[in-house]
Amino acid sequence: MTALVAAVGCVVLAFGIRRFTGSPLLSNGLVEQASGTALYAAAVFAGVVALWPRLASGWVALIAAGYCWAVEFLQLSPIPAALAARSLAARLILGVSFDPADLFWYLAGIVPPALLLTWLHRRAR
Repeated sequence: MTALVAAVGCVVLAFGIRRFTGSPLLSNGLVEQASGTALYAAAVFAGVVALWPRLASGWVALIAAGYCWAVEFLQLSPIPAALAARSLAARLILGVSFDPADLFWYLAGIVPPALLLTWLHRRAR
């Protein structure tokens, strides 16, 4: 349950940042782009934890990063842009266009919760 709350919290925070900066659904600036991408990855990480709560944090991080990178590389094709033109949900989940900087920002969003989860697992032992 905590992981689902964390995932929703990441999404709410991302929209809050965009709302505060004046572009709720667009990534016009570096703050919106970087924070949105990192929080998207953190939400994916939390989603993986929700699905597989006993999975080691390293595996969770690899799955989350693999998913995020796969979505980013899919943006090299016209599929996400075509879907995003028809659906806001597709735009939010798949993005529109490839940005190599996002590959870094995904990791920036995954590493902190992975370290926290590792620490929590070790503390529980």
